[in-house]
Amino acid sequence: MSFTFERSINYYETDRMGVVHHSNYIRFLEEARCAWMEEMKWPFSLLEENDITIPVLGVNVTYKHHVTFGDTIIINVYTKEYNGVRMTVGYEVKNKENGQIVLTGETKHCFTNRELRPINLKKYNLDFNNKLEETLEK
Repeated sequence: MSFTFERSINYYETDRMGVVHHSNYIRFLEEARCAWMEEMKWPFSLLEENDITIPVLGVNVTYKHHVTFGDTIIINVYTKEYNGVRMTVGYEVKNKENGQIVLTGETKHCFTNRELRPINLKKYNLDFNNKLEETLEK
């Protein structure tokens, strides 16, 4: 199950050449991931209430085309891998106007308690585990 997130590019997100600075895409992916989790009825506030954190372990992206101020991007978010302790979230970013793929990538995460000790959601919180397993791309 993938989720689609849409956003417009702001002027301050561009560089001197008028294109989105590469570092901003990491923020865009996080925005999309947070919206995806909200859509699943799994907001960060609920995770925190259940003593669950999801730190980022790594980011891997490939830039294919650029976008500029005023463009709108569409970010498809999906679960690539999940085993109860770790999760890989995949992304495909497209320019809404012309459909060009702007970026492909993934973020790797683990689940921890507030003390940042790894937890297994299959044992720690079965409801959250089941929700994530439903999102796993087949």
